[in-house]
Amino acid sequence: MNTDKMTRAFAPFEALAADLIPHAADGDDGSHDIAHILRVFRNAMAIQAEEGGNARILAAAVLLHDCVAVEKNSPQRAQASRLAAEKASGILQQLGWADDDIAAAAHAITTHSFSANLSPETLEAKILQDADRLDAIGMVGAARCFYIAGRLGSGLYDPFDPLATERPLDDKRFAIDHFETKLFKLADGFQTETGARFAGARHDRLKTVLAMFIDEI
Repeated sequence: MNTDKMTRAFAPFEALAADLIPHAADGDDGSHDIAHILRVFRNAMAIQAEEGGNARILAAAVLLHDCVAVEKNSPQRAQASRLAAEKASGILQQLGWADDDIAAAAHAITTHSFSANLSPETLEAKILQDADRLDAIGMVGAARCFYIAGRLGSGLYDPFDPLATERPLDDKRFAIDHFETKLFKLADGFQTETGARFAGARHDRLKTVLAMFIDEI
């Protein structure tokens, strides 16, 4: 992709994007690539426009929130956001950022992850968590769910009990089990009023995806 076109997509933070995009997406995971980062950025800026907060710190946190790649099935998954925050801190320090701003961006990165199970304490951290979780629900969230299942070698569904009425849910074996084990729970945990409003619409879409999927099998 053209570098100028890529950085322009992160307006009004084109200069920051030019500095951080080379560090932004680690590995080859198509569910955590530059397209994901751009979607999260757009979500974050839409929430920030209504909720406030420091947009520069938020933009940096978005750009670096996945700068360390850890697979979903890795035993280190819960540490991914902490590792990303540590790497991001070093990158921002090299760019001459003030210590307080680095700490603010690092806190947002550390607490954004569902796997980390940490509570965001600042507005920027709350917005990043909401923006990232919005990308896990709705149509894109469903697509990412199936993509990750294929990447990890899971099946789409149990052909004999797709909705797990007579078996335990197991999202390591079946993709659609992940809707119940995680995705349907996300809309209840949003940190900002704006994020929660966006999540409500996407949650409804996610339910529709599952209903249409079940209808076809």
